[in-house]
Amino acid sequence: MAKYEKHLSGDFDALLARLNGGILHGSLSASYEDGSDWQAGGVRCAVRVYERYSMMGGNRVSMNLTLVGSGRSLFLSAITAGGSQAVFWKLNTIGEENFLACVEDIVEGYTGGV
Repeated sequence: MAKYEKHLSGDFDALLARLNGGILHGSLSASYEDGSDWQAGGVRCAVRVYERYSMMGGNRVSMNLTLVGSGRSLFLSAITAGGSQAVFWKLNTIGEENFLACVEDIVEGYTGGV
């Protein structure tokens, strides 16, 4: 498991669309599995689940993306799992780390625009 979290300032919809597009176009095998949206009292939450094939591990890796926003104040949490083939401990988490690096690159390049 690998995790990336970040507090940001920006447009909720613009960042969510940028993340979705970047993840799906970042790998030929990436797929959108499902998602959920919720809002109340000016707070929004979007949960997205993606998968992609990890050539290094020979298996699929999943990523859960949660974006929470109140106005222009945003919080992102991305967690990957599933890149290991061992039974009792994790070996070869490179696939998870590479999947997560895609999100890090998208977020680090985000300027908060509409």
